[in-house]
Amino acid sequence: MATIKQYTPRSHSRILGMGAYRPSVTVTNEDICQWIDSSDEWIVQRTGIHTRHRAPEDVSVLDMAEHAAREALANAGLEGGQVDAIVVSTVTFPYLTPSLAAQLAGRLGTSAAAFDISAACAGYCYGIAQADALVRAGMATTVVVIGAEKLSDVIDNGERSISFLLGDGAGAAVVGPSDVPGIGPSVWGSDGTKWDAIRMTHPLSDVRTVERGGQRTFTKDLVDPETGEMAADATIWPTLRQDGPTVFRWATWEGARVVQEALEASGLGPQDLAAFIPHQANMRIIDQMAKVLKLPESVIIARDIAEAGNTSAASVPLATHRLLAEHPELSGKPALQIGFGAGLVYGAQVVLLP
Repeated sequence: MATIKQYTPRSHSRILGMGAYRPSVTVTNEDICQWIDSSDEWIVQRTGIHTRHRAPEDVSVLDMAEHAAREALANAGLEGGQVDAIVVSTVTFPYLTPSLAAQLAGRLGTSAAAFDISAACAGYCYGIAQADALVRAGMATTVVVIGAEKLSDVIDNGERSISFLLGDGAGAAVVGPSDVPGIGPSVWGSDGTKWDAIRMTHPLSDVRTVERGGQRTFTKDLVDPETGEMAADATIWPTLRQDGPTVFRWATWEGARVVQEALEASGLGPQDLAAFIPHQANMRIIDQMAKVLKLPESVIIARDIAEAGNTSAASVPLATHRLLAEHPELSGKPALQIGFGAGLVYGAQVVLLP
């Protein structure tokens, strides 16, 4: 009987290069306070955020993802045509289909396998887990993992549960084969009992449509069912909301457990780490995780949140990119990374920095 051939597995994978895109528009806390009743002092004390970047209207999530991917490939010494798979994590790409990854493949000049994942702020770490598995299984040699978000499209500037935290941007990593272990076992999962702790206000199916020039089109404006006229001061476009206390408690306790498990799974101890790169959600959460891990002072902690805010799936790769730019001596050394967010989902692993 004929035997089906199998892929030739590899022992190890690692991150070969990083890339990033930070939008040109900087939004300060003073700007935020024009929209909500707050102060720079309150925002900094509660979150650690001083500024956040937001993309101009003519810069799309796809544009940002492409920029980050091209830089990551260049830093890895590769070209788009050498890519075998593209994994993009995003919750803000405006098309349900086709995927952002498929369109990005076209821009990069590759016929690579391409798909999006929706894992919010854990999405990049989910993507690294999948890229590691694809490379080690022999299904791909080069995988580009991207976290890209234009959160400014899905926030209501006038609400204060989450809008003031969020920024835009994209971060990318190239994963490929390695002679040594470069990506540790991934610890990932979810707590669906708290799915509504971070959520959209309503589904896309609630978005009304109106007749314009004989065409039926979507609108962000609420249509009065009695008159058929649009009320410009009302909107039913889905925007993000957060139950802050629930998320904070979950992240500081459950997130701390996850990073401990990921560190133990890698076979390393706190003293072996060179860097800690958590999701940039809140400076107090970052500090609490570092405290639980009992990290020595030699471990450099990513604090990109101060300037970039919370960029969801782009958070961890953006923070990694900045850390390597500011501390090139970290190249080749182990870092513990974790993402966590809406779902509630989480993912963490130890990686060797490129």
